Amino acid sequence: MNRIAVLTDSTSYIPKQLREEHDIAMIPLNVVFGDEEYKEELDITTEQFYEEMKTKETLPKTSQPSVGLFEETYSKLAEEHDEIIVVTLSSGISGTYQTAVSAANMMEGIEIHVFDSEISCMPQGFFALTAARMIREGKTSKEIMDYLYKMKDNMRAYFMADDLSHLHRGGRLNGAQLFVGSLLQIKPVLHFENKVIVPFEKVRTAKKALARIEGLLDEDARHGEALDIVVIHANRPEKAEEIADDLKMKYPSANVYISYFGPVIGTHLGEGSLGIGWIKPTA
Repeated sequence: MNRIAVLTDSTSYIPKQLREEHDIAMIPLNVVFGDEEYKEELDITTEQFYEEMKTKETLPKTSQPSVGLFEETYSKLAEEHDEIIVVTLSSGISGTYQTAVSAANMMEGIEIHVFDSEISCMPQGFFALTAARMIREGKTSKEIMDYLYKMKDNMRAYFMADDLSHLHRGGRLNGAQLFVGSLLQIKPVLHFENKVIVPFEKVRTAKKALARIEGLLDEDARHGEALDIVVIHANRPEKAEEIADDLKMKYPSANVYISYFGPVIGTHLGEGSLGIGWIKPTA
């Protein structure tokens, strides 16, 4: 029996089949349209979410899982496990990490290790997938947590919001005031820095923004290391497939995945956004 469980929140957007294959449990965040609250990945699909977004005049709201839901999830996992490794989205953009810690402090009879990924979406998922792989290899929780912290130095993720106003109105973009006067003229490349989303570079067109992100990837990939790469999209599957196919041809030794900006992160980025994340080998 595997005595260490891996739990991540829904904003890791690990495709369901991949989560099940690696035995990774998931706890959902919520998206709220008016009086209707949905658990993402469970009550509403990403496709349904973006259709809803088109019909609403105001942005939906988002909320983190409750302490009670974390306790319930921990208790269920404790039935078959002695320890739990929890991988959350960045504590700089959500209180999910602190809620996970608070719930862990209330639990008895099971050891819980909560890891702040300081990022989100599938790059966050890479931490959970790595933890699951290391469990299969027989590593201890300390070995796994130590390795996850080392991975942070080698994780990269850049993205482009098609309409920066979503981030600005949602209050999730530090420094947005630098760009508000030019929302219609620029496509800023964004990234996580010190746990929050900040502008990386101003670019004039979507094409140039994507080319800049691919250039940053090439700086790491040109050395021939086998990277894990993910193309992330907000309801643009065809474009994501096109980018992924190009990357597979350019970097044949890389593992290239496709993921998505689901309801919670999509609320703040908006439809049409694109991103690329990658992890370099960690010693």
